[in-house]
Amino acid sequence: MVMSMQRNVLLDMFCAPERVVDLSISDWSLLVRQARRAGLLPRLANLLEQHALLDQVPKKPAAHLHAGRYIARRYEIAVRYEIAQLQSVMNAAQLPLVLLKGAAYVAANLPVSNGRVFADFDILVPKNKLHEVENEMLMHGWVTTHHDEYDQRYYRTWMHELPPMRHGIRQTVVDIHHTILPETARLHPDPKKLMADAVVVEGEDNTFVLAPVDMVLHSATHLFHDGELEHGMRDLVDLDLMLRDFGNVDGFWDELVERAAEMDLARPLFYALRYTHQILQTPVPGVAMKAATAVGKPAFLPLMDALFSRALMPDHPSCDDLFTPLSRRLMYIRSHFLRMPLHLLIPHLLRKAFKRKKEIATMEAPEIENQ
Repeated sequence: MVMSMQRNVLLDMFCAPERVVDLSISDWSLLVRQARRAGLLPRLANLLEQHALLDQVPKKPAAHLHAGRYIARRYEIAVRYEIAQLQSVMNAAQLPLVLLKGAAYVAANLPVSNGRVFADFDILVPKNKLHEVENEMLMHGWVTTHHDEYDQRYYRTWMHELPPMRHGIRQTVVDIHHTILPETARLHPDPKKLMADAVVVEGEDNTFVLAPVDMVLHSATHLFHDGELEHGMRDLVDLDLMLRDFGNVDGFWDELVERAAEMDLARPLFYALRYTHQILQTPVPGVAMKAATAVGKPAFLPLMDALFSRALMPDHPSCDDLFTPLSRRLMYIRSHFLRMPLHLLIPHLLRKAFKRKKEIATMEAPEIENQ
């Protein structure tokens, strides 16, 4: 796959970290800015340390790398504290705490958690228990967001989660999922199977994470179906690290492809294996790639290659080419199209556009002085 980027130093480092010794000061300046924008500064520091290269970084960029690692370590402490608070909520609701994405990586002490910074916490609960969990969250200090009546109905009727809940003091945000894709989406993974195969966290009685294959599939689905590509490269690195870690376990690759077909997630898995391998040189076995291609390859693969090869790069001007803005816009439109049928999507987008226009008009309206 050919990518015509301006200067993606960050990708160069993740593919060949030994090249760090050849970077000029201007290269370092660009690398730090790209890494920070992609949410990968702590991971870049970890990568260089793993290759015994961190000591060869010039003093000024090294300060940024060390600061990023320090922030990530402090963030992990805060994450573990917040997990303990969520355990109290779920114990009160007499339900297991099933963590998703970033919080799950930290709780399970996975390599993918090292340097991983994220904005909110995601948990998975049975749909018929949403009301009970929401009430317990309210009792423990969280409050709902998105107070607009339409937004509340949008989440509760069509989406795969409740409106996000924010703690009144700590300001931490929790997304309470009852499945991993909107119920109006084209794909329909079974949340009961995800919960049935969840794995207990070592040393915890009532805290679980998804099984390894499901963890990969959820990450792939979030990246290649939801369309939140502002941190696309960070999420692609997540997949790379998980595949390298879990891929060493006998039977993992066969189970992954079979589970993707069972969960109606063959297409996201195909994209995950294709682009981690092509962009980050993830060692995907040929047999697994062939099997994923057989069940998940899209009809317009050259077009998807052209779009994803741009949209997955760091959201920084130095990584853009002439077609990057268009690619990101098309990916945004695609994600909405995959999430909702047209008879729901068109009114929803029109409402959002009207609401946004009204907000801009309100912000731009001149203040009227009291006479």
